[in-house]
Amino acid sequence: MQDVRDVDEQGAGDAQGTAARLRAICDEVSERFYERADVVRTFVVALLAGQHSLVLGPPGTAKSEIARELTGRVEGAAYWEILLSKFTAPTRMFGPVDVAALARGEYRQVYEGRATTAHVAFIDEIFKCSTAALNETLGYLNERIYHPESGGEPIRCPLIGAITASNELPTGEDTAAIYDRLLVRIEVGYLADPSNFAALVRSAVSRPAAPVRTTVELAALQHAVTGSVPAVDVPDAIVDAVCALRAALRRKELVASDRRWRQAVRLLQASAYLDGRPTVAATDLTVLTHVLWDSPAQRPTVEREVLHLVNPDAKEALDLADALDELEAQLDAMAGQSREALSDWVIKKAHNKLATAGKRLEKLRAEAAGAGRSTAAIDRVTGRQRAVRARVLTEALGMDASMVQDRL
Repeated sequence: MQDVRDVDEQGAGDAQGTAARLRAICDEVSERFYERADVVRTFVVALLAGQHSLVLGPPGTAKSEIARELTGRVEGAAYWEILLSKFTAPTRMFGPVDVAALARGEYRQVYEGRATTAHVAFIDEIFKCSTAALNETLGYLNERIYHPESGGEPIRCPLIGAITASNELPTGEDTAAIYDRLLVRIEVGYLADPSNFAALVRSAVSRPAAPVRTTVELAALQHAVTGSVPAVDVPDAIVDAVCALRAALRRKELVASDRRWRQAVRLLQASAYLDGRPTVAATDLTVLTHVLWDSPAQRPTVEREVLHLVNPDAKEALDLADALDELEAQLDAMAGQSREALSDWVIKKAHNKLATAGKRLEKLRAEAAGAGRSTAAIDRVTGRQRAVRARVLTEALGMDASMVQDRL
């Protein structure tokens, strides 16, 4: 008879192996999609938590491509996607009528290949959901069920999580109900770094080598969602930190529902699990920057409060990000000026500010890493610094974008 401890150790080893494979998937997908590392990781954390995501951004920012690529790494997972409009019927989403059966006088729906059989769903233009499909969509997201058109018992759907997308926020009460069910909210834009844009253009005409493609079994992912992630410990110190964060946000008149706070705990557990840790740490709180805002205008305030609680180094990095935004605004305002005027601005102002920010960010990252704190926010601001510097080199000094990467 196998010892219970051996079984427990085997289960722990399997869980660690699944987490390691998911980390590898995050790295590989992030390498393919420029400036999307945080988006990719957050999508995976949301799936591990069994929660739904919303990505806000214009068309052509790789939203659906990332969803397809991630789902394609889960062997055995069924993927479904749809572009909604005000005229999308519920049967188109959940199962069209079987015409052959109807000809025989039978009313049946065909569920295969629809939302009802998907493990991961990508729903584009989610807030254009038709009035007719609204209740069924809410039931699908909330309870993972669908009520057949002909009545009878509701169908249990195997949905792990939905990734939804929109280029605008909801405007009516009906769609606001859907918005409230999307726990994770992420903003994306077009590529900011000219060198990354140059690499994107180059990729359209080059034949890249076959990428490394790590995969994970559907059963392993499902076990992580239902077993390994809920088993991650949440210490009292984290509970106290969450309470302190709630109080700080309420002082800023930013109020999230009790349900949203409760669901966010599973995100913290999922973040820790993905990093291979058995216990939630302060660094996992950074995922809450994608949870506790209703409008994009509120996101910077939420981010500052979260990072002030988690990592003082990251808070300083955000101050540097503000300075970089100001510098970029100056560059935009100088559009059309002579090369001499632009060069003079670079020499007198931009160069020193960019160099100082870069050195300070390097020091902040070293200090955070040495103390075991998260460097994610610092890395993001560092990417911003590189993007602004690349713009200065290309737009103010006239350097070729394809040559910029070597100078960053």
